[in-house]
Amino acid sequence: MIDEILLKKLPRHVSIISKAKLSDYTTFQLGGYCPFLIDCPDEESLVQTITLLGAQSVEFLVIGQGSNLLVADAGLQQVVVRYCAENAADVTFEGNLVRVSGHTLVDDLARLTIEKGLGDLSYCSGIPGTVGGAIAGNAGAFGQQMGDAIESVQLLDVDGRRHEVSGAELGFEYRSSILKQTGGVILSALLRLQPKEIRSMKMERERILELRRTKHPDWRTMPCAGSVFRNIEPTSAADRRQAAGWFLEEAGVKDFRVGGAYLFEKHANMIVADSGATAQDVFELTEKMIEAVRDRFGFELYREITLWGKF
Repeated sequence: MIDEILLKKLPRHVSIISKAKLSDYTTFQLGGYCPFLIDCPDEESLVQTITLLGAQSVEFLVIGQGSNLLVADAGLQQVVVRYCAENAADVTFEGNLVRVSGHTLVDDLARLTIEKGLGDLSYCSGIPGTVGGAIAGNAGAFGQQMGDAIESVQLLDVDGRRHEVSGAELGFEYRSSILKQTGGVILSALLRLQPKEIRSMKMERERILELRRTKHPDWRTMPCAGSVFRNIEPTSAADRRQAAGWFLEEAGVKDFRVGGAYLFEKHANMIVADSGATAQDVFELTEKMIEAVRDRFGFELYREITLWGKF
C-alpha cells in the first residue's frame, strides 16, 4: 500500500486525491472509492509516477476518461493513475504522419486531423475516451477501427520501461489488442493518414455527430458507457458482423430494468444509469441481457465494457 513517504516522492505537479470517489471519473458515474487517485497532467509525470509505484510494488490501475468502464460499488484496493487531457490536445503533424499523446481525447484527434486535411478519422467523432484507451481496445465505428491507421506506439510497461512497438506487433483484433493482456500504457502513437478533402470530411463528421445526438444517449446527461456488448462475429467469411443490439431487441430486452439501470429507448445495447443506480444494478442487467440472448439464440454475448472490482 502507498504511504506518506512514497506520496512525497511523486512528481510535484500531479494531483493526489485521497479516498477518491471513482464515480467522478467514469462516464457511467458509478463505482466506489480507491485509496488514492493520482492525476498525471503530462507524459513525464506519468512515467515518473508509474516507475515509482512499480519500484515499490504498489498495485495500480490506469484510467483515461473512464468511458468504457464499470467500477464496482465496493471500489478498489489498488491505486488509480489517471492520464486524461480533457482540455489540452497534444497532436503534431509531419506530412502524412501524426504524432498524438495517449491522453488526448479521441474526438479531439478526429477534429484536428480533419482540419489538417488528413483522414479519415471522422468515424471517431463523438466517441468519448482517450487515444490510448481507444488504441488498446481497438475502438471503432462504421466498419473502421483505430488499428487500421497505427504506424507505431510508444509504450510504458508496468515496470516503467519505455519502448516503441509497431502497429503490426499490437495484434489488433475486433475491439481488442495485446495491450488488453499486457497492461502496457500508451504514451503516444504515430498514425499514418492520407490526404483527403477537408469539406467532405467535415460534412461526414457533422453527419456522425448528428447521428450520435439522435440515436445515442449523451453520457454527460444520461450516464452510460456506449455499447455494452461486442457485435456478433460472422458465421462465414462472406458475412459482416451483426449488431448485438438487433439480437438483444429480438430477445425482448428493451423493457428490462434492474434498480436504477435500464436500456436506452433507442438502442438495446446501451445501458443508462439513473440517479439511484448502482454499479451492481448495471452488472445484473447485463447478466439478464446475456441470459435472454442465450435463451433465444443459443450463443453468448461478450461485454465490450471493462469490469473493475468485485461484482
